[in-house]
Amino acid sequence: MRFGIISTANIGVESVIPAIAASDHEVAAVASRDGGSAAALADRFGVDAAYEGYDSMLDDAGLDAVYIPLPNGLHAEWIRAAADAGLHVLCEKPLTGSAEETEAVFDYCEERGVTLMEAFMYRFHPLTERAVEVVEEELGDIRAVTSAFTFRMPDGAEDIRLDPDLDGGSVYDVGTYAIGAARMFLGEPDRVYARTHDGRDCGVDTEMAGVLEYDSGASARVQSGFETPLTQYYRVETTDGWLKAEPTFDVDVEGETSLTYGVDGREVTETFGPADHYRLEVEHFADRVERGETPRIDREESVNHARVLDAVFQSAADSNPVSLDD
Repeated sequence: MRFGIISTANIGVESVIPAIAASDHEVAAVASRDGGSAAALADRFGVDAAYEGYDSMLDDAGLDAVYIPLPNGLHAEWIRAAADAGLHVLCEKPLTGSAEETEAVFDYCEERGVTLMEAFMYRFHPLTERAVEVVEEELGDIRAVTSAFTFRMPDGAEDIRLDPDLDGGSVYDVGTYAIGAARMFLGEPDRVYARTHDGRDCGVDTEMAGVLEYDSGASARVQSGFETPLTQYYRVETTDGWLKAEPTFDVDVEGETSLTYGVDGREVTETFGPADHYRLEVEHFADRVERGETPRIDREESVNHARVLDAVFQSAADSNPVSLDD
């Protein structure tokens, strides 16, 4: 599959372009608003074509798909533009700023016969897959999940993640991982209660703490933020044991990570060697496109996830729990 890369965003440069290059697929073109930046990036990675402006690249008939790492607020526009060009789309999270808009971009892509997948790379790491397997096969009923992803953004930083016009904020940047992990284990919540705080007077949340509640009595506590040191983990409590993994989301592709679980009086630690979850994500996406099959992160998953994010913001604004049935 021949990919075009829309923008020179850091995640694409440092993670996804190398992942595509390490796979059986190819980065065939890169585009930037600045032609010089596109040319420099193409030269760095040995990419044949560089474009000034995203539209000009989308007109390249030699592409099969695009990867979109643009600021959140630009995702929907360029998902539609890629679909109009007949290109499949792998787009960074969150796809859009609402469940309604997420539904709309899936409709748009389906009408044009192209595949759309939201890029949650951690879902393809062997650690994540094994954690889900252990909870499903080794442990009892889940009663609680705790999940967090935080890091300390430098004071005075000029960062697009602090821009309200581009759908910035900690929830969309790192909270979406913590919330996604809770849903991965517990499914869709019945109610959401959340508080957010704008600690930099920038117009977006820089901290979030929330609770996902289930009619079964189970619950999940989720946290995100730009104000405290790096942490990224989840812990699952069950009727007969527990599981914890750390780090879990932005795992070093050249390093090791591990999970530990306890059940029936025994404790087990499993270690996972280097694994490029970005490459595994790309390979999954390309394989499903080529087979004409639905990706693991499909319309239902992305829309349900967006509904929970919507509820987090609504609850924080109203200072009340929000029912997902409403």
